[in-house]
Amino acid sequence: MNSLMTIPLLKNIRTFFTTTPFPTPLHSRSALMVDQEIRLLQQNFSHEIKAYLNEHPQTKHVDIYLNDTHGTFRGKRVAVENLFSLSQGCYFPQSVYAMDREGKILTSSPDRLINEEPDNLCLPVSGTLRPGAHDPRHNAQLLLTMLDSDNMPWPLEPRVILQNVLRQFHQHGLYPVVAAEMEFYLVDPAAEQNRPQGCFHLAVPSAYSAFIEELENMAAAQRLPLSGIVSEAEVGQFELNMFHSSNVVESCEQVLALRKLTDTIAEKFGYQANFMAKPFSELAGNGLHFHVSLNDTNGENVFASPAEAPNEMVRLSLAGMLELMPASLAIMAPGVNGFRRLRKNLDEPLFHSWGYNKRNAALRIPCSDARNRRIEYRLAGADANPYLVMATLLTGMLYGLERIDDDALANFTHASPDLPLFQQPALEAFRQCAYLADHLGSAFCEQWYHGKLTELNAFERIVTAEELSFSH
Repeated sequence: MNSLMTIPLLKNIRTFFTTTPFPTPLHSRSALMVDQEIRLLQQNFSHEIKAYLNEHPQTKHVDIYLNDTHGTFRGKRVAVENLFSLSQGCYFPQSVYAMDREGKILTSSPDRLINEEPDNLCLPVSGTLRPGAHDPRHNAQLLLTMLDSDNMPWPLEPRVILQNVLRQFHQHGLYPVVAAEMEFYLVDPAAEQNRPQGCFHLAVPSAYSAFIEELENMAAAQRLPLSGIVSEAEVGQFELNMFHSSNVVESCEQVLALRKLTDTIAEKFGYQANFMAKPFSELAGNGLHFHVSLNDTNGENVFASPAEAPNEMVRLSLAGMLELMPASLAIMAPGVNGFRRLRKNLDEPLFHSWGYNKRNAALRIPCSDARNRRIEYRLAGADANPYLVMATLLTGMLYGLERIDDDALANFTHASPDLPLFQQPALEAFRQCAYLADHLGSAFCEQWYHGKLTELNAFERIVTAEELSFSH
């Protein structure tokens, strides 16, 4: 079997990559190194507070929060006077990362978490102190990250899971660059349905203009890299486009912040922002697409190659993502609704294998010049957790770079993985994928499997109005 180290072309590239020292792996960091990092964070955060309050002197409250496994904001509001003390951290229970979407604790060891719910130290994340959307003059918001009892990152936090996967790439001298696209419906509960406008229609209904302008202004105030808002084919459906970035963790945090911001601004204008994967039976679903490329230590795109002849790095990455795709769907579609978006009918997937400039491809190579060659991953629903989506798709790329052999690579262009079209078989495929468990963390994968299975069982117990109507 060939790996990243044994393919001849890549062996030559690797000698070039290793000229730069790699970041220290998480598991090998000493307590002293961790303490130094915490002190540096505290010092930088104090400067960040002073700069923020200088710009927003009327701030009264700060919403401090963690992003849970589902991407939901979990936290509390504190007085602005407490902001400087937050550099020393505050405490939240571990159970934040053992909740279902409704905030109920789901865990294989319920007694300890339900009865004791031990607290862990949480520290502020640099760069996330922003004006709040509800009242930006008086309210701010701040993301926290959780540590364990040894002051190491909490392994069940999705942000930390992504950081761990990224370290695997950095040890190979590879640095992902990403850009997100996120779709949603802007629903006016009181309005009649309008006729579809078609994708990229410039004459956006005037009723939406004030909302769009406010969203753009607040995105700028929150330093969210919103590059454009695109009108989609369906009534009231839009796509939020973000700039490419080499700071992958920050980009995923910004996706969640932008999702929350959009929801808040929509409420201001009497709308509902709907990020469900498939909110309407007869209309197109909402996706969270990621464009991904890989840079070397000099910042050069290692995917650079002609569209009609993708190089070995592109093909290895595609092959790995295809191989892990059946198991990955448990993350990309975190609920029953996500699978409604991913299939045309009960036995046919909506997205196919991969292709150049094809929007029905699960992995699409978009139009670009060779220097900007990238892969667009189109499977995730807009309600998925971007940290977990990115960690999972990158793990697929890593699998291709480390595990795909010559024969598999030669035949991968003909591969079309047999994708599960329902949640339970997807969860079983996820549970059986040892490579994902190794990279996302076995404790997280086991908790995700049991949590989602519990949610699915609860969903299956619901008797719907449609079922009742069919009985007459």
